[in-house]
Amino acid sequence: MSYITSFSINPDRERPFPYDIPAVRYAKNIALSKTVTFIVGDNGTGKSTLLESLAFRLQLPHIDGSSYNTRSFQAAKKLANYIELSWGIKRSVGFFFRAEDFGDYVNSVDRSDAGTFSYLEGEVDDQVLKEIRDSANYQLFHMRKNYGQELQSFSHGEAYLHVLHQKIARRGIFILDEPEASLSPSRQLSLIYFIQQHLADHASQFIIATHSPMVLAFPGATIYEISEEGMEKKSLEETEHFSLTKSFLNNPEMYLRYLGES
Repeated sequence: MSYITSFSINPDRERPFPYDIPAVRYAKNIALSKTVTFIVGDNGTGKSTLLESLAFRLQLPHIDGSSYNTRSFQAAKKLANYIELSWGIKRSVGFFFRAEDFGDYVNSVDRSDAGTFSYLEGEVDDQVLKEIRDSANYQLFHMRKNYGQELQSFSHGEAYLHVLHQKIARRGIFILDEPEASLSPSRQLSLIYFIQQHLADHASQFIIATHSPMVLAFPGATIYEISEEGMEKKSLEETEHFSLTKSFLNNPEMYLRYLGES
């Protein structure tokens, strides 16, 4: 049984942003009866805004443990009062993961550490200096506390999956925005397998925005495709992402020749 069984966004206005984007205009009585629901659509249709709004309403923790009081969640704040949720199991625990937050978080450790206590270089042993920096670097402490080690010791894709493994370790609601962003095709298959294994052991719910036809192929999932005309439930084969990708791979020369002529 799903935690959230359906949701709607019913604002009292039609413009400006974010009220005028397709994901907001057409998010009416969206059923979430399956344990995995995908949101797919072209850039600009509002998938990320939709997921951010749900995460904000649920106040799910995200990667660096910060609050939602940042500019990137301004649209979500505006929409919070207009989101209507229907619950199967009322339990607002889980995790919200945005691909853009991952890079910012990992890079912030390097930025916050760079230059700190540089005046001690040559004055104290390197190991002592490292310990001083580590003790003063809250971001690095937070990373080790939450993820077991420095994420820089992994490749980008491996670190990405490591965070997901650490944060999706018990039952809850997990909202993932473009989790395939840093993953190779083989790692995307690893992501699918990981979610399958998690659901075999835990009563969880996933709501995922993606551009990846491979990720969309998750067995038994519900897929909603957002366009300028509406937000409709589709099969994998009916989505534009699948049909365009398949057509391109079947005849890439045709597409590339066309692009060269345009």
